[in-house]
Amino acid sequence: MHDEHGAAPTGAARADVLLATMQQGMRAGGIEDPSADAELILAHVLGETRGRVQALAVMRAEIAPGAATAAQDLAEERARRIPLQHLTGRAPFRSIELAVGPGVFVPRPETEIVAQFAIDALQSIPDPEPIAVDLCTGSGALALALAHEVPGARVWAVELSPEAHAWAERNVAEWGDGRVTLVRGDATALPTIAELAPLTGRVHVLVTNPPYVPSGMVPRDPEVRDHDPQLALYGGADGLDVVRSISRSARGLLVPGGTLVIEHAETQGRAIRELLLADGWRAAATHPDLTGRDRATTALS
Repeated sequence: MHDEHGAAPTGAARADVLLATMQQGMRAGGIEDPSADAELILAHVLGETRGRVQALAVMRAEIAPGAATAAQDLAEERARRIPLQHLTGRAPFRSIELAVGPGVFVPRPETEIVAQFAIDALQSIPDPEPIAVDLCTGSGALALALAHEVPGARVWAVELSPEAHAWAERNVAEWGDGRVTLVRGDATALPTIAELAPLTGRVHVLVTNPPYVPSGMVPRDPEVRDHDPQLALYGGADGLDVVRSISRSARGLLVPGGTLVIEHAETQGRAIRELLLADGWRAAATHPDLTGRDRATTALS
């Protein structure tokens, strides 16, 4: 027997009513798409897919009391703008799912197109074991996408932050297939990273999602501002300090004609093309993401 709100006296709740209640709270907290977040939270609690949760809602199925309470608790945290991925501990990225949490930058959907440029370049290499380097790897998203989608590729992933490195270590163990080498190091001091020295002149693709937010521009979204590590966000006065350093010192790692792929903000493409060309890179070109915003610049060594 249910009351007029769909809740059973035991504390169980109908899936459709539970989801509506979760959405209402999250909408009040300013979440743009509370229906997706509610479904993903309940799927996480139940250990089911989002599609299964949608089916349970259509069937007006009953959710056990413990699960209903756990989902409501997580929805309340999400309404306080805790990132969804911190609540579930997982972040999907292309065809893999990464472990994430406090201390590591949560990979974004727009970075998937950056991965695509690097994957396309790697796949064009006739060598059966092409070599890639991912600088500022964070959770390992780009490095692991390359390894996962280019069988045979050998990838070195570099991360400075000890907290992010720890998350990347977990993800490399899960997804690296023994072909991803994780290195603690500073992307702005490439010549000092001993593990990369043997790769000089041998790298086919170098990809990076560096910190590129100008230091005076605080992100509006609380999820970014309050929860993404500052080391992963800010790149100096114009946001390009790390890019400048990589441009100056990374070309020696690549084979002649090797590809560089850099993620950046939509307003930074021209400045990045100019500094790359000034440093001796060739064929610098800026590319839009799926929303039409400039997202990545590529160049050849």
